Amino acid sequence: IMFTSLSTRFLSRAAAGSSGAAFRAGRLSSLSSSSSLHLSSLQQQFRLQRASFHASAICWEKLNVEGLAKKVNLEGKNVLVRVDLNVPLAKDEMTVTDDTRLRAIVPTAKFLLDHGANVILMSHFGRPKGEIIETGKNGRLNPVVKPLEELLGTSITKVDSTIGPEAEEAASKLGKGEVLLLENTRFYKGETKNDMELAEGMGKLADYFVMDAFGTAHRAHSSTAGVTQFVKESAAGFLLDKELKYLQGAVDNPKRPMMAIVGGAKVSTKIPVIESLLDKCDKILIGGGMIFTFYKALGYGIGSSLVEEDMVELADSLMKKAEEKGVKMLLPVDVVVADKFSNDADTAIADVKDISGDWMGLDIGPETLKQFKDEIDECQTIVWNGPMGVFEMSNFAEGTNAVAQMLADATERGAITIVGGGDSVAAVNQAGLGPKVSHISTGGGASLELLEGKTLPGVAALSEAS
Repeated sequence: IMFTSLSTRFLSRAAAGSSGAAFRAGRLSSLSSSSSLHLSSLQQQFRLQRASFHASAICWEKLNVEGLAKKVNLEGKNVLVRVDLNVPLAKDEMTVTDDTRLRAIVPTAKFLLDHGANVILMSHFGRPKGEIIETGKNGRLNPVVKPLEELLGTSITKVDSTIGPEAEEAASKLGKGEVLLLENTRFYKGETKNDMELAEGMGKLADYFVMDAFGTAHRAHSSTAGVTQFVKESAAGFLLDKELKYLQGAVDNPKRPMMAIVGGAKVSTKIPVIESLLDKCDKILIGGGMIFTFYKALGYGIGSSLVEEDMVELADSLMKKAEEKGVKMLLPVDVVVADKFSNDADTAIADVKDISGDWMGLDIGPETLKQFKDEIDECQTIVWNGPMGVFEMSNFAEGTNAVAQMLADATERGAITIVGGGDSVAAVNQAGLGPKVSHISTGGGASLELLEGKTLPGVAALSEAS
């Protein structure tokens, strides 16, 4: 979900020079902040959130890891934990460049270890499509071993298989509080097909299963859904449990007024979520490249800006539906335009009705930010998905950075703020504001499907809370 990342569509349409209406030049200030996220704060956030947030009924129907620890004695028991270790690597194909996903699994793993469980970690890594690849982004999980050992404060045994004799022997030899890491689950062709034989092999390794990979919870795979049929109990880890409570709670039982901020390049990728949010939100703010498809529907000139011609009629339909349902849908009133898709392009600020010639809009403008801030200040639940501009380029990042700061400010005054979607999450973290919003979702597709009201297979398969 993005407002393009070095998009060839922009590049092909870019042209030097300018023509058309007069623009007033402007430059916006950039925002910056820094902070770090620690294990104690993660666990504290989780417990505070349980006490203060009104989650939907389904959030309480599924067993979570704390409930599992109360229900059974975990000491000396093998617990298979599905996590997301799909981290980016440096060019040497061995060095982890961003350990966000590794840090995200720590609260659940630490909790289990503190309760005397033997932890068996299981994850996919890239898309090897059933082939064994030694190194790289689709290869073995070897690169994450040392970073995980440092984060967990314990040694980790790594095996080169996920099921079978080697994995079973290693699992049987685990002592109290030890950690075993299995191999890339997608080395097995049956994984993405929810193959029951593969799932049974995974289930043989442990007494209990904990699902803590929210980013893959919308997939019915052997390691996310099928395996639950071959263990005694299945529970949600801290990360998954928090995702469910925030995202599903926002959808089913929000504090009002509720707002959605939807950005990104294409209307087509956001149709289901926008239509679903029209039934739940009081306000919807639109940003990113998709705004020009809406402007085309309104009869405005858009210059060389990105537009989905086949979605113009749908954009018009969405605006009409919002009006019929009494939902306040706001589009930007001004944009930052450029004469080419480049960070060193000539730029100006344009009223949205005055875009023409070869100019293209690459960010929302200062007047829009003032209006968005006024609207955000009135809301108690805010869900943000998708950047406001080409935030990868510093000259077109102000809109996204400013919205991130607005959410941080809203959180400080007591609003529930939720950020979902890869690019908006990256933007919030890049601005150093990650710890200053209520919740950052770790799953792009899973986040959208929850917001659309869909049931996630990796959640449906878990044991019921008792």
